[in-house]
Amino acid sequence: MTVPAMAFVLVFAGLLGLVIGSFLNVVVYRVPAGIPLTRESRCPGCDAPIRPWHNVPVFSWVALRGRCARCGEPISSRYPLVELATGVAFVGIGGWILGATGASSGVAPASAWLPTTLELLAFLYLAAISIALTLIDLDTHRLPNGIVLPSYIVALVLLGAASLIASDLAALIRAGVGMAVLYLFYGALRLIRPGGMGGGDVKLAGVLGIYLGWLGWASLVVGAFAAFLLGGLFGVALLLSRRASRRTAIPFGPWMLAGAWVGILAGPALGAWYLGMLHG
Repeated sequence: MTVPAMAFVLVFAGLLGLVIGSFLNVVVYRVPAGIPLTRESRCPGCDAPIRPWHNVPVFSWVALRGRCARCGEPISSRYPLVELATGVAFVGIGGWILGATGASSGVAPASAWLPTTLELLAFLYLAAISIALTLIDLDTHRLPNGIVLPSYIVALVLLGAASLIASDLAALIRAGVGMAVLYLFYGALRLIRPGGMGGGDVKLAGVLGIYLGWLGWASLVVGAFAAFLLGGLFGVALLLSRRASRRTAIPFGPWMLAGAWVGILAGPALGAWYLGMLHG
């Protein structure tokens, strides 16, 4: 991919992220409440329908000064922040994946760019559900099946197709192993201590195992370990600040997702660093 083409893709990814972020705000509010995603958006204060020009990501919130155009009801700043975060995440993931393939002045054959495109779509999808599931779990302590279960299909189809086109059967096998290992590991933890791990956590673990295993064993190990490290540090911080007790239920989904992204972005480097320490 040429440098101008890469720049175009990143700009497109950022704009797409803003639009997807706007949709994620709808998902975060409606899915836990069981409200259809196709229902017309309305102001919760006056029930007035939200016009399309009042629904432009970020810009509409700024133009309306964070209030409903009709009744003046305040609109949470979470909405533009989610849209911005999704846009930034999409640009970052696009740069990470395209940077790994390198930019060139030539035109690559379809066998080269198609797997990269499928990989990019898969990880953009993971970024989107990571944001949605994190907010939903923080709000409701739930990881809805309506988001988690379809993610198995999306991940296996996109990453599986990328592996087959690139003739990388090993990556596909690792993805299957990663899915099984993390699902069974979290399932065992739930059996040992039912109150400490929810069913949604177990199901999400399988999805994350697909992505981490597909990237490599180091990513899988680091991603799995990082979830417990980050969650543990957060729990200790809450205890020390007396904002929680040992019996306080802390949603673990956000830390599973955060740990997975540590494994995705830094797994090989952290794995190599740790092995280097062991070998002196």
